[in-house]
Amino acid sequence: MPAKEILRQKPNIYKAWKKFITLGKIDSKIIQPVIIESWKRCAKYGIDPFGKHNTRLNERELNQKFERFHHLIKVARPFMQSLYKFVKDSGFIVRLSDNEGCILETLGDKSIVDSSKELNILPGDNCSEQIIGTNAIGTCLVTQKPLQVFAAEHYCKAYHYWTTSACPIKDTKGRIIGALGMTGSYEKVHPHTLGMIIAAVEAIENQLKLEESNRKLLMSNQHFYAIMESISEGLISVDSSCKITDINLEARKLFGIKEEDVLGKHIKKLFNSNYKKIQRVLNQGIGFAEEEIVLYTKRRGTVRFISTATPIKDEKNNTAGAVITFREIKTVHNLINKMIGSEARFTFESILGKSKKLLEAIKIAKLAAENDTNVLLQGESGTGKEMFAQAIHNNSSRRDGPFIFINCGAIPRELVATELFGYVEGAFTGARKGGHPGKFELADGGTIFLDEIGDMPLDTQANLLRVLETKEIRRIGGKKVIPINVRVIAATHKNLEKEVEQGNFRQDLFFRLNVTPIKIPPLRERKEDIPLLVKHFTKKISRQMNKHIEDIHPEVIDIMCRHNWPGNVRELQNVLQQAINLCNSRVLTLKHLPDSIKNSPSNNSSTISAKTLKTLEEIEAEAINKTLNLLKGNVAKTARILGIGRNTLYRKMKKYKIKA
Repeated sequence: MPAKEILRQKPNIYKAWKKFITLGKIDSKIIQPVIIESWKRCAKYGIDPFGKHNTRLNERELNQKFERFHHLIKVARPFMQSLYKFVKDSGFIVRLSDNEGCILETLGDKSIVDSSKELNILPGDNCSEQIIGTNAIGTCLVTQKPLQVFAAEHYCKAYHYWTTSACPIKDTKGRIIGALGMTGSYEKVHPHTLGMIIAAVEAIENQLKLEESNRKLLMSNQHFYAIMESISEGLISVDSSCKITDINLEARKLFGIKEEDVLGKHIKKLFNSNYKKIQRVLNQGIGFAEEEIVLYTKRRGTVRFISTATPIKDEKNNTAGAVITFREIKTVHNLINKMIGSEARFTFESILGKSKKLLEAIKIAKLAAENDTNVLLQGESGTGKEMFAQAIHNNSSRRDGPFIFINCGAIPRELVATELFGYVEGAFTGARKGGHPGKFELADGGTIFLDEIGDMPLDTQANLLRVLETKEIRRIGGKKVIPINVRVIAATHKNLEKEVEQGNFRQDLFFRLNVTPIKIPPLRERKEDIPLLVKHFTKKISRQMNKHIEDIHPEVIDIMCRHNWPGNVRELQNVLQQAINLCNSRVLTLKHLPDSIKNSPSNNSSTISAKTLKTLEEIEAEAINKTLNLLKGNVAKTARILGIGRNTLYRKMKKYKIKA
């Protein structure tokens, strides 16, 4: 409707307003439906149409509003200023409110603002429909639609001089967060005013959307950056020209460079001739995975890496760049070793015993741990050679590196070399794609334990000797020399000097390995350690089997001390497992031991000489004495284990003159 036509309707609108206020009757031909509904709500609210309803927040409440709607004010202010330029010096006021109708920002001619202070136009004033009745800002927040309120369409007479156009402002999720309005005298009413407000609100909402998009983009970039910087692999991204666009912290550490030194530079600055692989990815749009590359780094010289490259495609499926990840092969090997359990668990504290021969072996092993020389462990099967090897590793400077075990006697002769030194792709029929690292590569920076070294084939012995001399390996079928830093601990149950004499073992290799020889005594040569071992393994095994064995009968200790233990500690542990498995009481006795121990020649009564024969009283006295000693004088336990009453035990102790 043209402005003149609107002005001509002013008297009729006023009459309709007066009719509603005085009689409660509605003239729907004059008043538009949205205003009628608003008047009805105002009547229900009990608003006095002839009163003034100025309400203002105190300073603390207003500051809280400013803080809460800081972003809306910041975004809306430039558009309010642009809008005000069109109406400056023409008696108009531009206002911004929050979603409750509280004014947040006011722009207007000073004379108009000063003369209208009582009409809720300043920051902190409330323009909600419930407070001041029908008005453009308050009513548009209720209807959620743009609205122009002209003269007597206002419910309260104090506002009949004004015309206001307002539009609600919605956030990116469609929720109303405020309203923008422009107010002037009713004489300046114009339908285009509402159009200007709607356009300004659309601009504000678009800016909110843009900033939200920018915020999300920034967050995405920050997440991407955080992920790049936190991953343990080196990562480099390049554009279609092979120029570096990003390089993460791990890559910068590996190469010993700063980000600004390489950004925008061609990747060949870092990858030397290997950049051709990346160029092929960009040209063909096909990446590669887990390929070995050798790169030169300022910090550590030449280093071998496992690398993966993935092309980046644009919306037209053209290759726009690539992401390259790489991890040092040594790090990959350490991870593999942890996954497959290749790590040393035992320390010198794990080796139980106080015998002179064992303590001497431990002393030499501790000295060996302090240097990096090769060690040769000699001892029968089951004496604990691997435990010694792990203890040496864990007490050495290599404790944080891998500990790799290989039993040279358990691998087919034709596979020993490939297990030790690895192989390249195509080295033989059935060779794994990409090749396979050997145990020496996996042990780089740590220790390799070569058990049963005496069973190693002669041709492999020659290769091992070369590795010990040069500190380098060459995979089977390959030409590339791979430097390694590995400490070798070898072990055997054979007499290697005799093996050398018989031509079964290379003399030069023996000299290389026998730098620090350690002889581990068999169990029969340290029988004083057997009681300690029996108690330790009984406690450990019974806990594993969920048994509750509290005591061991002295006869069990006695018979086990007399046994020769050809299988050494391993045999002792196995015997106790069998015995504990059969034991259903709290005391481990002879009946629980396997027949192989009870009937052992060393324990057979037929082999006992006449000098060792004793009377029943002597045997009884000895049994009481031994049991009391083992139980540290505990009479109650001794009586229970011997199967007699406590009073009976006291009588016998008195008889045999035994003191607790």
